[in-house]
Amino acid sequence: MAKQKVQKIVLAYSGGLDTSVILGWLKQEYQAEVIAYCADVGQGEELAPVDGKARASGASHVIIEDLREDFARDYVFPILRANALYEGTYMLGTSIARPLIARRQAEVALQFGADAVAHGATGKGNDQVRFELTFAALAPQLKIIAPWRDWEFQGRADLIAYAEKHRIPIPVSKEKPYSSDRNLLHISFEGGILEDPWLEPYEDMFLLSVSPEKAPDEAQYLEVDYEKGDPVAVGGERLSPANLLARLNEIGGRHGVGRADIVENRYVGMKSRGVYETPGGTILHAAHRAVESLTLDREVMHLRDSLIPRYAEMVYYGYWFAPEREMLQTAIDQSQQNVTGTARIKLYKGNVTVVGRKAERSLFDPGIASFEEAGGYRQSDATGFISLNGLRLRTRKLKQG
Repeated sequence: MAKQKVQKIVLAYSGGLDTSVILGWLKQEYQAEVIAYCADVGQGEELAPVDGKARASGASHVIIEDLREDFARDYVFPILRANALYEGTYMLGTSIARPLIARRQAEVALQFGADAVAHGATGKGNDQVRFELTFAALAPQLKIIAPWRDWEFQGRADLIAYAEKHRIPIPVSKEKPYSSDRNLLHISFEGGILEDPWLEPYEDMFLLSVSPEKAPDEAQYLEVDYEKGDPVAVGGERLSPANLLARLNEIGGRHGVGRADIVENRYVGMKSRGVYETPGGTILHAAHRAVESLTLDREVMHLRDSLIPRYAEMVYYGYWFAPEREMLQTAIDQSQQNVTGTARIKLYKGNVTVVGRKAERSLFDPGIASFEEAGGYRQSDATGFISLNGLRLRTRKLKQG
């Protein structure tokens, strides 16, 4: 395939083996200026060597942006308002980071007058779709370079050999038998030893949580306050979105909360085994459901819940900036206007249990629900209600035998 002619490329850069090689490869293959862009969405200490590595690999500029608050407020919280779980389990930690990174990457490209963007996603994964659908939606004039779909390298050994030949500085730590991706919402692990879905992950792989067996023998209770569907405080202390999520990651991780081991269906068509740690997100999912149970109308809740699989699919597949996701988000956010209250949560050895909930605009009326008093509800009315709802069933049996 003939290479596109480009003058300046903005590369989504992490400092790992892949993007370190990609930076040098882009400069050599395209004879173009390469700008390294790195978004801080909660990778922690992984970001420390990024600037030096990128400059040593030949980047003309290195941009590292702190997007943790943007990530939590504008990307994580909306999917939590939707109770989004892909295939009923995956909390979309990697999926939801990509549209933010790609959006800012495209904006930096336009700011610097670049004519192309590049990413290190492989041709087998979901991330290539997420990046490129975002570019298509927000900056379609930019050319897209996806080295893993173009170059001759087949795996890590080829990349290491190329880096050594061209004196590209690469990580020198011992290779892990799996790959990982970390942000403020979660950390994911896949590949390597995890490609056998029968094998249990090594315990020393986990970074955010202790094993439930080693978690404290005493349960911890905490309260999470919500306003219009968003968490705003933990234990009565108001926190920014990023700080709240970080606090719950620490608390939940201490109790072994938030581990998931799943085989999921990638958008490109294959099944993939992934292991995830999402302590804070797991707590917030349960707490949000608890406050909703008091404040959401039954039909609104059931309609919204019927849309969760489709919404989660949109996020997982990379359609964050698509009109259908935006339309659905508007409906979900409207449903959250009265979701204000407090959930009381019990954490114990990997379990998250709702043990209390309260809300000023609660739809729960103990007088109506109680078995001990009438509360304005006439039990005799249920006779006609059941009779009418059973009409079609009686008719079917009588007519068809």
